[in-house]
Amino acid sequence: MHQSGKSPPADASHELEPGIGSEIVDCGVLPDTQTIHELPVLLILAAVQFLHIVDFMLIMPLGPEFFRRFDITPQQFGFLVTAYTFSAALCSFLVAFVIDRFDRKHALVAFCTGFSIATLLCALSVDYLTLLCSRAVAGMFGGLLSATVFSIIADLIPQVRRGKAMGTVMSAFPFAAVAGMPIGLLLVNTFSWRAPFIMLTVLGFLIALRAGRILPKIKPHGSGTHHQGIRRLQFHFNSIFLNRNHIFAFLLIAMLMFSGYLVIPFISVYMVANVGMQETELPYLYFFGGLFSFFTANMIGRFTDNYGQRLMFCILAILSIVPVLWVTHISEASLYLALTATTLFMVLVTGRVIPLMALITASVRPHLRGSFLTFHMSIQQFSAGLGSLMAGYLMTMSVQGKIVNFDTVGMIAAVITFVGIFLAICLKTVEELDAQLK
Repeated sequence: MHQSGKSPPADASHELEPGIGSEIVDCGVLPDTQTIHELPVLLILAAVQFLHIVDFMLIMPLGPEFFRRFDITPQQFGFLVTAYTFSAALCSFLVAFVIDRFDRKHALVAFCTGFSIATLLCALSVDYLTLLCSRAVAGMFGGLLSATVFSIIADLIPQVRRGKAMGTVMSAFPFAAVAGMPIGLLLVNTFSWRAPFIMLTVLGFLIALRAGRILPKIKPHGSGTHHQGIRRLQFHFNSIFLNRNHIFAFLLIAMLMFSGYLVIPFISVYMVANVGMQETELPYLYFFGGLFSFFTANMIGRFTDNYGQRLMFCILAILSIVPVLWVTHISEASLYLALTATTLFMVLVTGRVIPLMALITASVRPHLRGSFLTFHMSIQQFSAGLGSLMAGYLMTMSVQGKIVNFDTVGMIAAVITFVGIFLAICLKTVEELDAQLK
């Protein structure tokens, strides 16, 4: 492993063994100067996150538009969200068995290209049914994109800097809210609801081309195993799902995504129907929430590295209960008060995911990471879809056009958050598990 003092091969920076730049560097086997240039990699991964986050988020403020255009109910609108998430969950689950056999770079480029085609199908949808099917196709690739992004981060970035790296990449969410959503809604108001999906199609192809040039090659993690066919599937399934620590990780992300998506998809509709916000004011909701989250995401990432992933998650999860209850219980209010509630919601509910993902990626060994995170993304998407579906069935529309029972949804989300905190305390990192064996 270059211990003799000889310089590495000329192409070593272009084709990395799994773990180089992360676990191997952490152990001191390779000097830190031999790692990859992290910033360009993180920026392209953030761009990928930005792409599919904007696509997913756009559906939510378009709710009032779809209610009028397609004459749908809250339950049918919930299906638009769950079609994406359930499709992402199913596809991620199936691909998880084989994802570690492929180069991460090639997988990311392929998924990004497929996602771009899916957004074009959304733009070409002519009715509710075709839009629903298009959202399902977009979900297939969106879930795989997110899982691959986090796998690349865990493979290439040392654990001591992984919290900051997670914060950098996950700042794509607030940037999507600050820039992507206002621009998308401006295109909607200027042209039609199809325009932002066309924009995302073009952007997706450009990002795929750039990713092919910037990302280093990472050799498949599964290349050294001799399990074949059914035995390979059984090996992956047993290694991942018969591990007690992995089960805690899966339950943790399931609880947090379920609680979050009980509320998130319906905030825009609730703010318009119950709080009194105008549809033309919805861009402010995403702009200010994203603007504050953009700055706090990197700060949370640094705090995660300095004070620990578990501690930061527990603190943010407890604090996030306040805006969850506020947003779901607020009635008619001024624009200033409504924006304060939604901004605090975005900062804390999205911010708690940064230490959460850093903790979860540290709980799995490198050779299982790709499959684990893809299964993890499947469970995440399924839980998000289930949360949206449950909220849609719990809520009804009154004869005055008000959303009813959103406060009940908020209470359920708060209780489930406490369950997530308990699971985070039970979850152990690989280092902690190894220390227990000594």
